[in-house]
Amino acid sequence: MSNEIQWAFGHPSERAEATAGDSTLDRISLRDHIVEAEIGAFQAERGTTQRIRFNIVVEVRPAAACLDDDVDRILSYDKVTDAIAHELAEERLNLLETLAERVAERILLEPPAARVFVRIEKLDRGPGALGVEIVRAAHPRVQAMPEDRPHPQVVYLSNAAIASPHLSAWIDQLEAEHRPTILCVGPADVPAPQAGATLAQRRIDLLAIEQNAWVLAGRDARCVVVNSRTELDWAMRHDQISVWAPSKIVLDAVDGPSASPRDALALVLWFARQMQAADMVVIGEELPDAPDLPLRAVASDVRVL
Repeated sequence: MSNEIQWAFGHPSERAEATAGDSTLDRISLRDHIVEAEIGAFQAERGTTQRIRFNIVVEVRPAAACLDDDVDRILSYDKVTDAIAHELAEERLNLLETLAERVAERILLEPPAARVFVRIEKLDRGPGALGVEIVRAAHPRVQAMPEDRPHPQVVYLSNAAIASPHLSAWIDQLEAEHRPTILCVGPADVPAPQAGATLAQRRIDLLAIEQNAWVLAGRDARCVVVNSRTELDWAMRHDQISVWAPSKIVLDAVDGPSASPRDALALVLWFARQMQAADMVVIGEELPDAPDLPLRAVASDVRVL
């Protein structure tokens, strides 16, 4: 038991050594790597950064040939720090557990990596360090898969379009195209509550958009309100029309939109770029200026898109 306690609180390299078994593996390690990041599920952790400490050990298969002192023939330390930086930049996360899983998964995509120990600790949330440690092994024939996310068409509906008698006919047409489709809306034509704090007002304005998304969903059952990138990807692959509820993706974005939620069309343009949309249809509003994205305007009083 004393050894197990020592492994639990020692550096991951001690656990790696203690659980190595009979296999012959080399190890590289990253000790006390500290970065500033915005992470955490509590409201107090939003809008501010905190220090996160990483300790990582990677067990690697010995090189089959002479290294010749060539950095290209090893798993470089840069691959470990790059994995951390990539996952922190990908999106804002709530859980250290999620971050640890993603960092481990990215490191294990490197061919020499056989097993990885990842310990991540928050240094500013209390009198001590609060953290998580995981151990993950590479699966046989693990390879980096090419990016296969679909490129959707994003359809923005004005309030006039939501109320239009042609709504069901438009959705019939979108369904018949069998293209990944995401519907987006702005807030309803009613004043939103006003708050004195900027961050509070931002949330209120995002929730106003989500309320209108549910209004749209109530008009046609084929419109399913979705708030996460994972759900959007699943829906696009399964021929389901989604309605974007923006709060989670906007608030979790590392490089969030400069547009205010009150400028709904500008916010949807940001979202379309994040989703690498193939094109965007705007129903019932004038087209914005977006030379990087194919745009098409449709009047809210016509039946055919």
